[in-house]
Amino acid sequence: MQAINLAEKLEQFSDFYQPRTVGEFNGHDLMVVKAKGPFVWHKHDETDDLFIVLKGRLEIHLRDRTVSLGPGELFVVPRGVEHCPVAEEEAHILLIEPRDTPNTGDAETAAKRQVI
Repeated sequence: MQAINLAEKLEQFSDFYQPRTVGEFNGHDLMVVKAKGPFVWHKHDETDDLFIVLKGRLEIHLRDRTVSLGPGELFVVPRGVEHCPVAEEEAHILLIEPRDTPNTGDAETAAKRQVI
């Protein structure tokens, strides 16, 4: 057991929308991800989707509205709700999801689980 420095973990990679697992909590992955530009429209039928902005700004596009987030803000997308994260400039995000939740909502197109 040791402290995890999220900024140091984020310095270890440069690609966007490729989450890195930095720890585990009760069967959930604690992940950091860099976002820039739009991600794909998707949904998670089995779990909610939690976004915590560490740095930058993130918009969560929903079919009926857009939620804008800045550093220190979070938003939970309820399970089954289509959404599309978008970051105009690079943003750093903390995600907490059940282990092996596909980031695209589809295991075939999801980013491979990477632990750092």
